[in-house]
Amino acid sequence: MLNALKNYDVTTLEMDLHITKDDEVVVTHDDYLNRNITLLPSGDEIPKEDAKKYAIYGMNYDQLRSFIVGSKPYPAFPDQQKVKSYIPRLSNLIDSVQNYIKKNGKKQCFFDIEIKSTEKGDDILHPKPERFADLAISVLKQKGILNYVVIQSFDKRVLRYIHQKYPQIRLNCLANNDLTYEEHIAALGFKPFIIGSSYKGFNPGIIARAHADGVKVITATVNNKAEIEKLKALGIDGIMTDYPNLF
Repeated sequence: MLNALKNYDVTTLEMDLHITKDDEVVVTHDDYLNRNITLLPSGDEIPKEDAKKYAIYGMNYDQLRSFIVGSKPYPAFPDQQKVKSYIPRLSNLIDSVQNYIKKNGKKQCFFDIEIKSTEKGDDILHPKPERFADLAISVLKQKGILNYVVIQSFDKRVLRYIHQKYPQIRLNCLANNDLTYEEHIAALGFKPFIIGSSYKGFNPGIIARAHADGVKVITATVNNKAEIEKLKALGIDGIMTDYPNLF
């Protein structure tokens, strides 16, 4: 993330949140430790049969932190810079970013933060949405960055709860591509700051409808320069990519 701020014209850092057994808010995408990118504390690979052994919500943070990420080669990302690291607390990641910005005179970036929850995962892979949201927002408040945060989720329960309890927080309703803009808004029950969509099957017509209603549109994940340029020409408001150098 800091490399992106250093070398490219990145405005926003996107990240995913999970909660540990001891209620630490951590930055990681998957419900379980991903054996494709994670090594055991010993440095050995996680066996295939243990692919769903290590649930984030089933471990205290001290245990989670002992697993190694960043140094195992991942063929899907040939440009990977291998660094031995660990899954960070959200609070520590924010500190690193803010310290880097201050030290290097960089422009303040935004944080697009996804709460990873589903109804079937409640109390199994994560807390219920209210608890999840409260834990995450407590960290963001403590760090004083709420003005630079958008919270996103596919889980409409999370978005509705935050909209009611924390109306000042900007929200991104992550959506599939088989509904119209109007259907998305009706399903959510209020107008969010952003509608976010997967680029696979993306319907460009949603941009005009959303803009007419004062809502921004972003899409993910676009890793092809020609497609990025096409989306920019259509007037999309933001693009998530694994390769900021394409801009």
